[in-house]
Amino acid sequence: MADSNITKRALATSLKELMAEQPFEKINVAQICERCNMNRKSFYYHFKDKYDLVNWIFDTEFIELLKHENLNASYTERWAFIEKNCRYFYQNHSFYRKALQIKGQNSFSDHFREYIRVFIAERISSLFGGEQVDEFILDFFVDAVICTMERWLRAKECMPPEQFVEKLKRLTEKCAHSICQEIPQTEQGKISQIKGQ
Repeated sequence: MADSNITKRALATSLKELMAEQPFEKINVAQICERCNMNRKSFYYHFKDKYDLVNWIFDTEFIELLKHENLNASYTERWAFIEKNCRYFYQNHSFYRKALQIKGQNSFSDHFREYIRVFIAERISSLFGGEQVDEFILDFFVDAVICTMERWLRAKECMPPEQFVEKLKRLTEKCAHSICQEIPQTEQGKISQIKGQ
């Protein structure tokens, strides 16, 4: 198992280096293997294709981030968790900037979308008192997160994660506060009744 991880990490490092030098679509498996002195057989023993390798890089590095997290944390801790994740993307933004541009079957964008969909569904369900989240709502929030992350990471001058998260937090809180003020008292009563059910 240890040898397997060493091989996978060597291939991952090779791909990251190549992605820093050229567009992803121009990279092939032979180049990845050549860069880390491995043969194609070793590559295909571990990965289906280069898309699979990109997704593996995200999965292993991101799972490492999540390992010690309490996902039922307080409001403040949730924002700290979001900032920690954004710091990871920022530190690796040259890789993810290119990874998010990959389109088509097995693309990282699709993989990332499915990955965060689970977290968003869980969080919205919790906010809605445990009720099942409908696909429209889920798609709306997933699209918002994906588009925002892509725009942030692909910007020429990618703002620091602390600044990015602060902007998200301020926007979220301001909108929630303003909406609550706009809702007439009768509507607020209905919302409270729905939450209490």
